[in-house]
Amino acid sequence: MHIKYMVSLRCRLMVQEELKKLGLRYVDVDLGNVEILEDITSEQRELLKNNLSKIGLELLDDKKGVLIEKIKHIIIELVHYSDMPNITFSDYLSAKMDMDYNYLSNVFSEVKGITIQQYIINNKIEKVKELLIYDQMNLTEISYKMNYSSVAHLSNQFKKVTGLTPSAFKKLRKSKRVGHENI
Repeated sequence: MHIKYMVSLRCRLMVQEELKKLGLRYVDVDLGNVEILEDITSEQRELLKNNLSKIGLELLDDKKGVLIEKIKHIIIELVHYSDMPNITFSDYLSAKMDMDYNYLSNVFSEVKGITIQQYIINNKIEKVKELLIYDQMNLTEISYKMNYSSVAHLSNQFKKVTGLTPSAFKKLRKSKRVGHENI
């Protein structure tokens, strides 16, 4: 089974809880994917679908939707929870999905209205924001960690997506924290 919007450990725990409530035994609950031990009835599936909906998750039925969620979860897992590989995203994604990248790219663009590359960039910039907020790495280290060719490339992409330079973003975040401390 595939579940949309399941992007964190908290989501996984909530899905596990819903499965337990319905008495469904599972092998694995991963980001966006659930492997259940036995076949489930249409009634159980509908109950699960409704319960997941109440917590902001969506059980997917259509093949394109499932494919898109798999792509998104591979990208999220790669960008946010692992070290960036030294291969191209297209090669990585194609290998992980065992499918032609052009096909994946066309379906993704058709359904999401943006390219896979733009989705990757958006996720990388979100991760960069997180790293800037934690303030444990400088921009050179962040650039290296996120597989950017240079700090300038990272800064240009960051500004294109957010409208701010990384240093302006960092200053803005610090000023907001200082403002909240005075309240």
